[in-house]
Formats: sequence, structure tokens, C-alpha cells
Amino acid sequence: MGEERGARAACAHALAVLRVRGRALAVASLPAAFAVVLLAGGGTGHLSGAGWDAARWVVSVLAVVVLVAAAAVAAVIARARPALTPTVEIPEASAPDLYRMVQDLAGRLDVPVPSGIALTPDCDSWLEDRTHPAHGRPAVPGVHRSDTPPVLVIGSPFLWWMRVAELRAVLAPVVAGTGPSAHPDIAAARRFVRGLDAAVAVADRPGLDPVRRLAARPVGAVVRVLLRGCREHAAEMERGVAAAASERAQNVDYGLRIVAQEQVGLAYAGWDRLLTRVALPAWRMGRWPSRLDAGVVSALTELSRRDRLAEGFTSRLGERPACDLLEEPGLVDEATSLLAARLFHGGPAEGGPDWAPVDWQQYPDEVVDRKWRTEAARLHRVLDRLGVDRDAEATLARVMDHLSTTRTGEALAAAITAEVSREATARPPAAEAAPEAPGTGARAGHETPAGAGHETPDPAPAPDAETGPYAESGRPAQVPSAAPQQPGPAPHQASARPEEPIRPQPGPHSGPQPGPQSHPQSHPQSHPQPHPGPEPAEDLAPAPKPAPPPISVPGDLDHAAWGPGGDALPLFPLQPPRSGRELLADHVTAMVCCAAVDTAGAAPGLDWLDGPTLLVGGKRHPDLAGRVLSLIEDADPEPLRSWLATVGVRPDKPVRLV
Repeated sequence: MGEERGARAACAHALAVLRVRGRALAVASLPAAFAVVLLAGGGTGHLSGAGWDAARWVVSVLAVVVLVAAAAVAAVIARARPALTPTVEIPEASAPDLYRMVQDLAGRLDVPVPSGIALTPDCDSWLEDRTHPAHGRPAVPGVHRSDTPPVLVIGSPFLWWMRVAELRAVLAPVVAGTGPSAHPDIAAARRFVRGLDAAVAVADRPGLDPVRRLAARPVGAVVRVLLRGCREHAAEMERGVAAAASERAQNVDYGLRIVAQEQVGLAYAGWDRLLTRVALPAWRMGRWPSRLDAGVVSALTELSRRDRLAEGFTSRLGERPACDLLEEPGLVDEATSLLAARLFHGGPAEGGPDWAPVDWQQYPDEVVDRKWRTEAARLHRVLDRLGVDRDAEATLARVMDHLSTTRTGEALAAAITAEVSREATARPPAAEAAPEAPGTGARAGHETPAGAGHETPDPAPAPDAETGPYAESGRPAQVPSAAPQQPGPAPHQASARPEEPIRPQPGPHSGPQPGPQSHPQSHPQSHPQPHPGPEPAEDLAPAPKPAPPPISVPGDLDHAAWGPGGDALPLFPLQPPRSGRELLADHVTAMVCCAAVDTAGAAPGLDWLDGPTLLVGGKRHPDLAGRVLSLIEDADPEPLRSWLATVGVRPDKPVRLV
């Protein structure tokens, strides 16, 4: 490691961490040293007598006990598996250009080349040591495991949103960190801290018998003491390493780094909106969007348009996107999208009938329409159980009359919350029933016998009141080149090359659509308004390439290594549990949307920043939420009735339910 600012401080704090380890060894060896002195004194005749004999026995027994306990603690620390970030491994054959770029960066920075590249469904990049034998990575021939460079983990949204030059500028200080990682003192200190961190979670690892779990408690107490002793030094060591890496990388693409950092912040904002507003509703319906990274391009382009930033950001789309460094971006996008669903929602590691991929063109019909009709069916089923007009049809008027004539909002919200929790606890397989004709839609608990399959509860758990543990498959899932698709148009392969945002293709309920939107790359100075609804997608599929090595999603995430509670999915829930009032508002809104689709010619749509949306005449109506809240909170139906009359919705007409 060179003489950059922070390098010496990092080495000094690394030695301080190692001194904590040395003091612990000294304390563990102290009783044994006293026992050796007493035994040697007795053997030479200098320490004789009954008192010295008793002291020798006591100290010797104490030394044996302490040494056994120290050996047990050391064994637990050495054998504990450090936490491993779930990522999608990218073999060199699948991204030779990306590997060459990283190797060139390492050469210019005069640091070791990362031992591999992996992608994470998050807006961050870092180096991760995966040399522990429990991680299962093969050792590099002729190189000791402790000398193997770390793996470079890259946030997948960066590859699709950033240009090649921007990605290079962002990765320069990260790759520069392989230099400090090769320093023996820093490497030893990091291994010690990672071992302590992993050993803390041993007592909470599932599958331990009561005896081993009881024995692990005191070991965990000792490990926590050691962690407290070296925590501050470890933190300062990492700060010094970061400062040294940043200083070393200043001479590489320094002028572009400011622009690239702006893109990092923008990517994070768009990625968060895409996950919470667009992906989460699909996950709750048992569908996982298979092109999340490509969708972030559309979301960020829409965000830049709404914020009047089109000149600065859409003009970038003419440059080469970083995902061009991958041989098969579509396969990689699909793998990271599935991993994102696992981490943030808790879905299984592979697709299936109850956990199927959905393309953006199919999103309005496969997700939005089914979501509304599922929630509408649940709302009417709850009304049936509450005894509200049992013989009434599934109409919006039934819901509005109940909420406006009686102060039962709290009771209805509590009943919906209980119904959602009950369905999450005993979640049957998702049904693919087609919507019924108006007036004949079955409602569970009313016209349809129990278990008939017309009700489609969310087949995957969600990080809120609708969640329930989803059984893991326990096997790694290899993402095939042709994953199961829903009926409809062919998957949009343009996700591999996001020179322009993806536009969902209209489905059978999409209604009239506006004309094609101007390509932002062709008119960088224009400020087109956000497109009011889904538009036909262009075919930007690249030329066929030879099949690359398979891209796998990790099946066993080793949740216990993440600490207490880490054995449950999702590891990183997106939202806190929703209140009963919020659930009731969602269900009433869904009922309004179903009535608008069935009686007023409206259509389900996808907004890249707000998720499911209602399109009336090809335009959004964002003022619906406040009118629904007036009905729920104030028992005042007039604002909603006025809106329904303006749109042309017939609240007395039955709607189709699933």
C-alpha cells in the first residue's frame, strides 16, 4: 500500500485491532503460565508444602478450563461463516468487456485485479472478501486464499442507467480499494473482525440442539466483548482505507466523477420508486417483473422529464450504455430481478406457476387489473361476513352506501386486515382464473363455494400486513434463456439495450392510446410531457449471440449469517406494515377502478414512478385518492360521487371479480 492520505492511519488501526486479539490470547494463556511456574517450582523443590501443592492443583485446573474455553471460542470464530451478500455471479465469459475495463482500471491504479465480478440489485458498489472456505469459492491455483483479491460487487441499476465512461469513473475508487486489501495487517485485521461478527450469530443459527445452543451463549458473550474492544479501531481502519483508495483514484477520470456521482443519486431515487411503486404490487400478485434494471431507465427518464431536466439527462442516452459490456444483458437483468424479489419481498429462488415472470407490456393486465379485482373481491367478501346486504351484487354502490350511511370504517378496516392476515397465513396456490362477465362475477363466501379458486390471494409474501413466510426451495435456480412467460406479446428484449425507455404495450383493456412519443435521443432539447398511458414498445432486440455461461440466482442465502432473525425472508423489506385504514383505502380505490374499467371504458395502466394507475381516455386521474379518503374518514361520498359522474362511472353496475 502506498503513502496516500489515510494509508498509515489504516495500518495503525489495523495493528490496534490485532493487539486486541493478542491481548485476548495473553489473557487466555495467563493461567497456564502461572501453572507452569508453580509446576516448575515444585519440580525443583523451591515451592514445596501443602499450600503450594493446593495452589498447583487449583491453578492447573483453572488453566485447563481456560485453555479449553479459549480453544472453543477460537474454534467458533474460525469456523463461523461470515455473512455473504446475495449477488448474481458474472463469469468472465459472460462479460469480457466489463472484465477488461476493470483490469485496465486496476492496471492504471497499480492495484491487484479483483478476483471476480458480481451484481447486486441495489444502488451501491463495494469490494467483498469471499476467501472463507465456507463460501465455496475455488481457490486460485498457486495463490493462498488469504492473498486472493476480493470480489467487485456492482449495483445492477448502474449498468443500465450509466454510460460506460460514467461507470468507469464510479468504479475507480472502488477498484482502488484492492490495494489496501492486499496489505497483510489490514487483511488480518479484517479477517479477525469478520470472524467475530460471524461468531456472534452462531447461537441464533437455526438447527442447533439445546445443548449446543446453551454452550454457544457464553461464547457469544466473549465475542461481543472482543468486538466492543476493536469496533472503533476497525471503523477508523475502514475510513483510512477509503481515504487512501479515493486519493489513489483521483487521477483516473477525475473530471467525469462529479457527473457520475450525480447519476448515482438519480439512479438511487428512480430505483427506490421503481421497487416500491411498481415492483412491489407485482410481487404481491405472484408476479416478478423480469426486466427491473431496464425499467429503471424508463423510470429515471420520466423523472428527469417531470423535473425539467430532460436536456441534461436524456442527451446521455446517445452514449454507449454500460450494460453493453455484458454479452447477454437480458439474462443478467432477469437474474438480478429475481434476486431483488427474493431480498426485498421474499419470493422463492425460481419461477413457477405461483411465481411467474411478467414483462412490462403485460404489466397492466397481469398485475394492475388482477390486483384491483382481487382486492375488490376481498372487499365484498368482507362485507358478506359483516352481514352487509348479503344478497346484493358486487357493485360500487354497495360499498359507498355502507361507508356513507354508517360509521363502520374502523370495523371494516379491521375486518379487511384480519382477512389479509388470514390469507397470508394459509396461502393457497395462485389461480389463473379469467375475469367473469359483468354481473356474473363470483365472490368467495357468496356465490362461489369455498376453494373454487376464483379468489386469487397474493401468492408471495409482502413486507406488510399481507406477508406470510414463503417456503424456500433451498436450491439454486438457474435462469434459463427462455423463462416461462405469460400469454401475450413476446418479451421485450430491448431491456438489454436501454437507449430509450421501455413503453408498456397496451393490453385488451388499455383503451385508446396516444401516438408514438418522440425519441428523447433524437430531440434532446425538447420537453415532452409524461406519456399519459402505455404506448407501443419498439423492438430494439440486439442481434443473436452465442449462448453464454448460465447466470445463477443464489438459492441458499444462508440467512443465519445475517444475525438474529436473518433466517426469514425478506432480508430487506421495502415498506413497514400497512395500517388497516391504508388497506381499506387501497381496497375501496381498487373497487372504484374496477367500476371505471367495466362501465366507463377506463383501462389499467402503468406509471413508471407511481406504479398502477387508472387511465380514462388515455389520461391519468391523480385526484382519486383524496376523494376516497373523504368517503372513508368523513363518511362523505359526495366528492367521490362527483368524480364518478364526471368520468361516467356507473356505481350501480356489477363489476367483474376474480
